[in-house]
Amino acid sequence: MTGGPAKDRRIGVFLCHCGGNISDYVDMEKLREAVKEELGVVEARTTMFACSDAAQQEMIDAIQKERLDGIAVASCSPKLHLFTFRAMAERAGMNPYQYVQANIREQCSWAHRGEVDKATEKAADIVRAAIAKAGLSEPLRPMRVETKPQVLVVGAGVAGLRAALALSDLGLTVYVAEREERIGGWTARLGAMFPAERRGTEMVQELERRILERENVTLFTRAEVVEKSGSVGDFSVRLRVRETESIALNVGAIVVTTGFDAYAPSDGEFGFGQDGVVTLPEFKRMLDEGEGPLARNGKPVRTATYIYCVGSRQNEEAESPNRFCSRYCCTATCHAALVASRRDKNVRQYHLFRDMRTYGKYELVYEAAARKGSVFVRWDPADPPAVSRVDGHLVVRVKDRLLGGEALEIPSDLVVLVTGMVPRENASLVNALKLPVGGDGFFNEIHPKLRPVETVVDGVFIAGAAQGPKTLAESVASSLAAVSKSAALLLKGYVDLEPFVAEVDPLRCTWCEKCTEACPYGAIEKVAADGREVARVIPSLCKGGGACVPVCPEEAIDLLGYSDREIKGMIDALAKEAVHA
Repeated sequence: MTGGPAKDRRIGVFLCHCGGNISDYVDMEKLREAVKEELGVVEARTTMFACSDAAQQEMIDAIQKERLDGIAVASCSPKLHLFTFRAMAERAGMNPYQYVQANIREQCSWAHRGEVDKATEKAADIVRAAIAKAGLSEPLRPMRVETKPQVLVVGAGVAGLRAALALSDLGLTVYVAEREERIGGWTARLGAMFPAERRGTEMVQELERRILERENVTLFTRAEVVEKSGSVGDFSVRLRVRETESIALNVGAIVVTTGFDAYAPSDGEFGFGQDGVVTLPEFKRMLDEGEGPLARNGKPVRTATYIYCVGSRQNEEAESPNRFCSRYCCTATCHAALVASRRDKNVRQYHLFRDMRTYGKYELVYEAAARKGSVFVRWDPADPPAVSRVDGHLVVRVKDRLLGGEALEIPSDLVVLVTGMVPRENASLVNALKLPVGGDGFFNEIHPKLRPVETVVDGVFIAGAAQGPKTLAESVASSLAAVSKSAALLLKGYVDLEPFVAEVDPLRCTWCEKCTEACPYGAIEKVAADGREVARVIPSLCKGGGACVPVCPEEAIDLLGYSDREIKGMIDALAKEAVHA
């Protein structure tokens, strides 16, 4: 422990009004009075907006004038301004990891509106805990890791190919690993696509030509990632190529763009399995491969009925319901209807939908389909369409919510089940890269708004439909976001990692292996120390999750920045009984 006990520390406390978000529900002056005499506190003041430039300068002046070696800022969630106040502390000459943020907005004022006295009392408890942690904090330093200017892109669909080209343009060496024999994913199978009517096959051919022209891009097909070691900036990856060859790569970052699978309906689901009932991908192939009036098995299609949301937004009745919306299918179906009407203007088309989600500029595709004669019928999830065969012909029965529940029978030559996206089977890749998987089965980002392509594994990024249903444009946008993140790591030649890692006391450790079993990142290894086998944490792999700490029977592991001493100090402060006048 490098820092002295709390009584020897000089702590500053800064309480933010947040423009009324906090001060409307917390008595800020009472709060200041309640915490100003806490052990180690030499400065306690309030401010209107702690995150403003003027307030930050006032804090810098206070840190320097009072020689503060720890601060507690009571304001909003640390998700918003953690790095703001860390940077401010560093500018003031204080170790940035001796700053602690107390969230008295989301956790207090917003949660207890109309209860000023109780909210103020709770805020005081939260701030006291932050002061206790600041008083026991140690000056930490980020870990600097040198990076390799090379990237592995896993998956050679359009998102992966665009990522590879963008990384190549930035001067990085790129390896692309595709599990299939051919590249391009689903797009390589498509004809005209919305909104520009460009053919998917032509798009993939153009991307492949550009990829093969690049000297700093290497493409592997029938290749799978089977092993990864190392950490951000310096990963060792092994590929199995064409089931026999093994290739070792050394890369600084990994971008995963493995795409999606199409939902496969079960037998009998909306009539699936009957002759004349097809899925949306099958219908797209019918449109792309033929010419002239629409026909199937030599028979003309005079009436086509589309049933939306097959495999998406499922109800509880499904065995493993997919609750997500697949986003692209409404627009894709409306566009397919336009292609069908161009081939045969007399074909009758009925769209049975739950909610039409042709969002943004794709609303024009929906409008155009309606203008070309498509009829849209809205059905209730509690009473879905039923497909049967009557006298050898398909009949779809549905109640139209737009007409007050009127029952309709639609004789159909073709029923198209508008199937959505589902996660691709990637168990071996998940195991090799330690990728986080969400409840929907897609890869999970750290935060959908603030860190949309980053994973909890530093240096491993996800993009495209591998992380959730997307249109092609959205997939490419996310892949370029992953490019910017990975390039920012690699082009400067080093990366600074947070110092919040576990630390093992070798004198206490008896090597029971419980910590290695608990660690999901493989960050603990066995080493020899003074003739004994003990555990050692690999700092660059440790994520600071702390799963190893409670399982250690010898209490030989601590977490820097969140040590047992700091946590117990915060608990004691929270449990401190308030003194009422």
